[in-house]
Amino acid sequence: MVIGAGVGGLAAAARLAAAGHEVTVCEQSSRIGGKLGWYERDGYGFDTGPSLLTMPAVFEDLFAATGGPLRAELDLRRLDPIASYRFADGTTLAAHADDGAFAAELDERLGGGAGGDWRRLADRAARVFDAAEGPFLSSPVRAAGLARLAWASPGDVAAVAPGRSLRGLGRGYLRDPRLRMVLDRYATYSGSDPRRAPAALVSVVHAERRFGGWYVEGGLRRLGEAIARRAEERGARILLDTRVLTVTRTPGGRVDAVRLADGLLLPADVVVANVDAASLYGRPENARRAGGRLVDDRAGRRRVGRATPSMSGFVLLLALTGATPGLGHHTVTFPADYDGEFDAVFAGRLAADPAVYIAAPADPACAPPGGEAWFVLVNAAPHAPAPVAAAGRPDARGLDWDEPGLADHYAQHVLDILAARGFDVRSRLRWYETITPADLERRTGSVGGSIYGGSSNGARAAFLRPPNAARVPGLFLVGGSTHPGGGLPLVVLSAGIVAGLVGPA
Repeated sequence: MVIGAGVGGLAAAARLAAAGHEVTVCEQSSRIGGKLGWYERDGYGFDTGPSLLTMPAVFEDLFAATGGPLRAELDLRRLDPIASYRFADGTTLAAHADDGAFAAELDERLGGGAGGDWRRLADRAARVFDAAEGPFLSSPVRAAGLARLAWASPGDVAAVAPGRSLRGLGRGYLRDPRLRMVLDRYATYSGSDPRRAPAALVSVVHAERRFGGWYVEGGLRRLGEAIARRAEERGARILLDTRVLTVTRTPGGRVDAVRLADGLLLPADVVVANVDAASLYGRPENARRAGGRLVDDRAGRRRVGRATPSMSGFVLLLALTGATPGLGHHTVTFPADYDGEFDAVFAGRLAADPAVYIAAPADPACAPPGGEAWFVLVNAAPHAPAPVAAAGRPDARGLDWDEPGLADHYAQHVLDILAARGFDVRSRLRWYETITPADLERRTGSVGGSIYGGSSNGARAAFLRPPNAARVPGLFLVGGSTHPGGGLPLVVLSAGIVAGLVGPA
């Protein structure tokens, strides 16, 4: 039994069905994909979740293991540059896929030996990635063993730099403050604060640079659809509009069934939860939100209660007429004061001058001729009906995103920021839609709309996510809120880990 048809749940279903298990997937909404959403209106189409695919070999392995090659199902396009960066002083950078071209771009645009600084950081990132790839990213872990870095050699420990922050690592390598902003952004990939996130997140730099950034023609929603097809081809059954209320257990404590909202009991020898861990176990302060809790396990509840929730996101979907000269697939515009954004978001306030991320795919599936579809994202505090600290953590505050008028007020503010940074599209705007953290909570079940569950804030936080094998016998976890972390590749890796733990039928 799999609860949730997000990418992690679908990947687990495909692998388990291919291994001979009888698999049923219960999804509470009317569509598959989880956070990998899609919105369409008037000929405009938008990915409403991830818009970039990295580490394609992870997906190639999933499809090869379950019956056929990935490229027979999806058309992938490599992006170059991966992103374009714009800074408050007017400087622009193109993050070319080729390391040499990127270093040359840094030297030309920033000067001061920036290209060499980045190369040295990239070498460090490669060492961290290599140290973590097998024992961490692709393997189940026990929290205590990983926290002590028992899997690592002394050289690996030195590279990972336990106790050092990503911000601190950047200061040791990168002299240009604009380049340090680029590095800081990698902490936001896990909804974290670079000043508190571990230096080990530098491994994401290597993963993105080494394996490239890719786009799925037709939108990344096609990836979820392809994995769902593969799961069904292997015999899995996917039930939509089917909400699971609770996981039931035998007197000995092992899972034995799931109870649905209509009262039906579906027997299960194994339950794989593709559910936000805070919803699965229930944070103490959120017991009645996002569905309460599915499993009564105090240890699991304490674990998620200790974590600082990750950042959420405020999204604008912009339907535009005309074309923007020189606009790439991904553009990031930075504020003058990046720390001000993190201070606001983790205190439960609106960021007055946030970094703004734009995804504008050159894809006929996304916009009619002569138009552009922009997905615009800014980091945001999670949703909470009233700002409260989570489990006594004063830095884990939320914002009431259902306050009347708040979303539209902030939408206009973000449009004004874009205009001030050279992207004034207000005269070209046909319409816009907003997606707030409150909307994300309702659509995906993630408590507060925290995109990645717990953040990586803290020296060991990235290594202490809920493990894939729960303390409850027969219960397993997949998805971005569990080990090894958030983002499409890690979510699919979590499914491979769980399939290995469950074993063949």
